[in-house]
Amino acid sequence: MSQRALLLVNSQSRQGQKRLPEVISCLVQQGFEIIAASTKKPEDFSEVIRRYQHQVDLVIIGGGDGSLNAAVDTLIETNLPLGILPLGTANDLARTLGIPNSLPEASKVIAQGELRHIDLGWVNGKHFFNVASLGLSVKITQRLTKEVKRRWGVFAYAFTALQVIFESRPFSAEIRLNNKSIRVKTVQIAVGNGRYYGGGMAVAPDATIDDQRLDLYSLEIKHWWEIILLLPAMRQGRHIHQSNVRALHGQEIEVYTRKPRPINTDGEITTYTPAHFRVIPQALAVFVPIKSTVKKDGNPGISGDYF
Repeated sequence: MSQRALLLVNSQSRQGQKRLPEVISCLVQQGFEIIAASTKKPEDFSEVIRRYQHQVDLVIIGGGDGSLNAAVDTLIETNLPLGILPLGTANDLARTLGIPNSLPEASKVIAQGELRHIDLGWVNGKHFFNVASLGLSVKITQRLTKEVKRRWGVFAYAFTALQVIFESRPFSAEIRLNNKSIRVKTVQIAVGNGRYYGGGMAVAPDATIDDQRLDLYSLEIKHWWEIILLLPAMRQGRHIHQSNVRALHGQEIEVYTRKPRPINTDGEITTYTPAHFRVIPQALAVFVPIKSTVKKDGNPGISGDYF
């Protein structure tokens, strides 16, 4: 029996609207009965999911990490499983889960893959998949326009980061974890639930999206050029071993700043400090490749241990 799927495509994503016919064709070939809804902004996804929640078996989202983030709270609310078609710029969640960028292959994962439950991060009432952060990354988000993404693709993150790094200034913050208070002077605090963020950087070398913990790092540098030296290590998460990077992990973390600072969740500014973070174990069902894992080199492997 064919499954009925609600297909949501962000028409403003890098590939969204122009590939919609191809997306529908791939899914129909896999036997899905499709209800397609293309919206001009991901903020409309929640309303559409609620409208069709009793008429479909799953939700398929075509877009990037911002599109997925826009729908995550409603997916939790409706308890509908998620299929992912990577149509964004970075596709960090797809990378973490080992989902291929090829539309036919990603469609096959939804039709023939495994349904697994992944952890979610939570901050001030907002769920997130990958990373929530404040400081440098927020400035990058504010500069990272749709036009820059379309022109430079995944390289837009590095291009924009280099522009912003020169302007970075440390700020004071208090981190509370495991009944301890740590005061820091930092340019960025990132709290990761998944593995990848920001176009393929790893939050920690051993981070996974099912380890039931949050990984925090704080960039406590004195000079802007120190960030440049850290960038190569950040691709594999090895930056956490450097002396000017503080690394912590736990299930609940609080961050306080002197004045409210915006927080970026999966590439979208959604809340402000003071911030209460926590991990929600096995919160959402997602279709993934059978016995898929993401090895430390970021390439898909075969293992039964990942989930």
